[in-house]
Amino acid sequence: MARVTQVTERSPMLSAERSRSAVLASAFVRGTFAAGLGLAAITVLVMVLWISSSTPDSGPNGALHVATGLWLLAHGAELVRTGTLSGHPAPVATVPLLLTVGPVWLAYRAGRDSTESGGGEEAGPHSAVGVCCAVAAGYLLVALGAAAYAQDGGMPAERASLGFPLAVVVVGAAGAGVWVARGRPWGPVLAWAPLRLQEAAARARFRAGAKAAARSAAAGVAVLLGGGALLVAVALVWHVGEAERSFLTLADSWAGRICVLLLALTLVPNAAMWGASYGLGPGFALGTASTATPLTFGGRPALPDFPLLAAVPDQGPGTVVNWAAVAVPLAAGLVLARFTARAAAPQTGVRSQAWGPGGTAAAAGLAAVGCGVGAALLAAASGGPLGTGALAEFGPVWWLVGPAALVWTAVLGVPAALLMRAWRLRENGWGWRREVAAGTPGKQPESVTAAKPEAVDPLAEEYDFLSADSWHGERARKARWASLRKGSGGLMADFPAEKTVPPAGRAAVPREAAPQGPPPAVEPDPLQAAPKSAVDSGLPDKDGRGSGAGGSGTGEAGTEQPGAPGNRHGGSDLGDEGTGTANGRIPDAQGHRESGREGAP
Repeated sequence: MARVTQVTERSPMLSAERSRSAVLASAFVRGTFAAGLGLAAITVLVMVLWISSSTPDSGPNGALHVATGLWLLAHGAELVRTGTLSGHPAPVATVPLLLTVGPVWLAYRAGRDSTESGGGEEAGPHSAVGVCCAVAAGYLLVALGAAAYAQDGGMPAERASLGFPLAVVVVGAAGAGVWVARGRPWGPVLAWAPLRLQEAAARARFRAGAKAAARSAAAGVAVLLGGGALLVAVALVWHVGEAERSFLTLADSWAGRICVLLLALTLVPNAAMWGASYGLGPGFALGTASTATPLTFGGRPALPDFPLLAAVPDQGPGTVVNWAAVAVPLAAGLVLARFTARAAAPQTGVRSQAWGPGGTAAAAGLAAVGCGVGAALLAAASGGPLGTGALAEFGPVWWLVGPAALVWTAVLGVPAALLMRAWRLRENGWGWRREVAAGTPGKQPESVTAAKPEAVDPLAEEYDFLSADSWHGERARKARWASLRKGSGGLMADFPAEKTVPPAGRAAVPREAAPQGPPPAVEPDPLQAAPKSAVDSGLPDKDGRGSGAGGSGTGEAGTEQPGAPGNRHGGSDLGDEGTGTANGRIPDAQGHRESGREGAP
């Protein structure tokens, strides 16, 4: 029996361990499936083009090796071309950025789906790290198999590039998927950051500023890419003859031309980044001895015959047309400022929710830093060597493009963000002038029109904490008196008739003249002198004896005398010596009697 109890107590732990192992196994399988799906997609495309070719250079084994090399190149791996005319191997490290989107997205989806199926946000940090490692392990296992297969082909992968950047790209994509599935927590991301940064990240205002800076930086990078793509398109239209000649020269058959067209499409993001680098100022390298910038284009460029390279500007000093490329970073800086200003002042004209000038400038500066980092990463990914010798340097120089993007966006974005913030917080003080000029002189803004003063009670100014209209009004006093009369069982008199109010402009005639001489002596209030037990509602008890302030019917004031006024109900209707409610006036908590009850019976 004890053995059965021991197994029963351990069963939840065993089920949890089995569940965790099942989640890790599922993540490993998902990573393997994602890698295989990406490799299969590229292989199918290459095999279709190989089948459609009329004169293929190799058999199906060669086509499979080309497909495997392209899949590895899409992850950033450097390929080595062995079949060169000189006999020396030549590196190929220019990654088609459009080809990279598919594998990266598959690895991201594998990490996200594995985390969601394993509990999502409810899973602990160790489970999240385990899922990320399992997905990356499954993916990299397929990558190692593909690299081993490509070693026997004409374009094997460089072994060092399998660790960086291939493994880094896979782990980063899978980790991004896990992070998004867990709700984008910043705690694990900043676990190794300084303590002051972790404390600042815990504040809602800091997180809002960081998110706004990230969005502004992404918008700036997107504008740089869009502007660069526009420059390339304009240059291709300008040199359309050279682009057409290059396209027709590279391939004679329609299958070969489709291959060239597809390759050009995969390199369009690279060309867009090259155009952005040209507009930023550093330009791009066309070999080890030539660089194209808006100011000048000299040296001896090493230009392969390719349609996209027909957009390269003419050699010589730059002209006004070349200088117009600086509009790209100008637009990026203004868009960055626009996004930052909208986050700093969410509502137009409302200052309560707006950031200060310092916070706005800090967010714009942080966005400029992010824009510079993004531009540097894209510049590094869009270029690379295409061979040895003169082709060893090809594309933008990342360590020049990044600082250039930072300077452009910071110099333009910070002051522009402050100006846009001030414009969004402006007040429409001169709106009535525009209306008068438009022909509506009778219309004035609400802020200019003076509000009419409302009639207030004089006591409301002295006692602004009291509600004079609701408590001391005529209707309120009547309601209170009716409630008291109803509670007394009909013992209290009705409210007196309303007095005639003299019309405005005439002085009110006093009902009786004020007494001359010294004021009369005030008799002590029996309510204050009587004990607490003597104060009661004044209703008769079972024996008909009153229980008012004058006693229980045995004292002088409380003894029931036949025919005596005020003692018809056993001491309930007392006079001046009773409960202090002569003439129906009841004192309030401060001892003041209510006005308007002088004529009550």
